Amino acid sequence: MTVVGKIHSVESCGTVDGPGIRFVIFTQGCPLRCLYCHNPDCRNLADGKEVTVDELMEEIQKYRSYMRFSGGGVTVSGGEPLLQPEFVTEIFRRCQQLGIHTALDTSGYADLQTAKSVLKYVDLVLLDIKSFAPETYLKVTHVPLSPTLEIAEYLSEIKKPTWIRFVLVPNLTDDPQNIEGLAKFAAMLHNVDKVEVLPFHKMGEYKWEQLGYEYQLKDTQPPTPEMVKTTQDIFRKHGLKVQ
Repeated sequence: MTVVGKIHSVESCGTVDGPGIRFVIFTQGCPLRCLYCHNPDCRNLADGKEVTVDELMEEIQKYRSYMRFSGGGVTVSGGEPLLQPEFVTEIFRRCQQLGIHTALDTSGYADLQTAKSVLKYVDLVLLDIKSFAPETYLKVTHVPLSPTLEIAEYLSEIKKPTWIRFVLVPNLTDDPQNIEGLAKFAAMLHNVDKVEVLPFHKMGEYKWEQLGYEYQLKDTQPPTPEMVKTTQDIFRKHGLKVQ
C-alpha cells in the first residue's frame, strides 16, 4: 500500500533535532499558532509537497552511513507530525525495519489515542512544552496546554525516552514561577533524558512578513546568556540534565 503525506521540506544532515547526524522531515500542517514560530509556512495542511513514504525512504537510505557512524537517525518534525499519523507511523515503521533510530519532534497537541499508534515506532520523543502556566501557554500557542501534559504523562508511563524542549522568551515565558512549575513537572516524569532550553530568536520573522502575518514579537530581543543560565539552573536544581 502506498502511503502519501504532505511535507514542507527535508534536511539531509541535521544536527539539532536528536542525537547524531539526522535526516529531518518537516511535515506540513500545524494546529498551533505560536507567536515565535520560525516555520509559519508550515501551518496549512493543504499547502506543501505531496510525497510517498517510498520516495522518502529512497532518499533516507542515501544517508545511512552518516547516521550509523554518528549515532543519528531520522527525525520527523513540523509543523505538527501528529496531524498526519498514518504517514508518520509508516515512515517510522520502515526506518525501524532498517535499524534506523527514529525521533518525533512534537508539541504534544494531539489526541492521545492517535499519538499512541505513532509512538509504537518511535525511539525518542522531542517534546516541546512552550509554557507550564496554562494562560501563558494559550497566549503563546492559541491552544490549551492539557493535551501536551497528558501525552507527557503517558510517555513517562511507558518509559519512552524523551527530551523536553522549552523556548525561553523574555517577557513571555521567562517568569521564574512558570519555569519552576515546568521543572517540577519534568522531574516527576520517569523518562526525561534531558531538558533543552532554547533561546528565543527571530530568524523566521521574514517569513511572517512574506506571508502577510503580523509578527507580535518584533520588539522582543533574545534572552541574554545570564537569563539562559538562570533558567537552566532552575531545571538542574530539580535533578534534571540540561543542555
